[in-house]
Amino acid sequence: MDVTLLTPLGALVALAVAPPLLALRLIHRRGRAVRGAVGLPEPPRRLVGGAVLATALAAALLGLAAAQPRIEWRSERQVRTDAEAFVVVDTSRSMLARAGLDSPVRYARAREAALRLRRELDEIPLGIASFTDRVLPHLFPSTDPQVFEATLMRAIGVDKPPPQGTFASTATRLAALQSAVDRRYFAPTSRRRLLFVITDGESVPLSGPKIAAAFRRPPGVDTVFLHVWDGAEQVYDGSQPEPQYSPDPRSRAILDAAAATLGGRVFAENELGSAIAAAREALGEGPTVVRGEQLNRIALAPWLAGAVFLPFGLLLWRRDR
Repeated sequence: MDVTLLTPLGALVALAVAPPLLALRLIHRRGRAVRGAVGLPEPPRRLVGGAVLATALAAALLGLAAAQPRIEWRSERQVRTDAEAFVVVDTSRSMLARAGLDSPVRYARAREAALRLRRELDEIPLGIASFTDRVLPHLFPSTDPQVFEATLMRAIGVDKPPPQGTFASTATRLAALQSAVDRRYFAPTSRRRLLFVITDGESVPLSGPKIAAAFRRPPGVDTVFLHVWDGAEQVYDGSQPEPQYSPDPRSRAILDAAAATLGGRVFAENELGSAIAAAREALGEGPTVVRGEQLNRIALAPWLAGAVFLPFGLLLWRRDR
């Protein structure tokens, strides 16, 4: 285990305690002279010492926080050998919809949901695919969180890649998810398979026994849909909503029907925790192996910054007594 300082020169902030301590000393000397002149007793030395100690301790904590200490250690990476999953992110233009100019677009919220899924399913090999009227893999299942994040943040985006065809209305086809089954996105050794689909649901409805049979063909592919959508959202062109776009009120019903066909489940955006729990339930438990190491980090700066207020709080508490 190692402790590193990201900004060691930041510790010099602690020197800012010098002027307050000097001012405290001058005020104390002046007060002593006034009290002597009028015959008042001196305050308890512990009270003055407590004020000095509290100020110095707060400065030291603030200096440590400014130096940004971080604890780092390495641990073995446990990887499931029987399970794999794909995060399938809708990259159609409707994912640019948002509640207002200062609100995050659907795609940004979808990306945050994918990152949380990666953190919570850390032992599951997790891949990334985009979909509009087709599904394209960008990362095959991996347990490396840095590779996952880099792929998600840099390799894909809204209309990157764009749909194959030009559509006057809906460019998303849920039926395209079948290619993730037919084109062997999963390793032959994976017996538990999952598609975690993050979409606004504004799609051509999915139907037909053919796709249902493909998803249920052994070993089968489970599906969890996360519905990132709100009926008041608009796609903005500059500061004005695009008149040609309006949220599709059928989107949840479309996803419910797709889940019923595929034997999956649908969760609203504010039910991300439940969606991840459903994903973990679908993947179940299985054997793991050690594959390399992972670097773990804990930033101490936020905790130290919060602790700055403790010395003064203790000092005020003692004064009240």
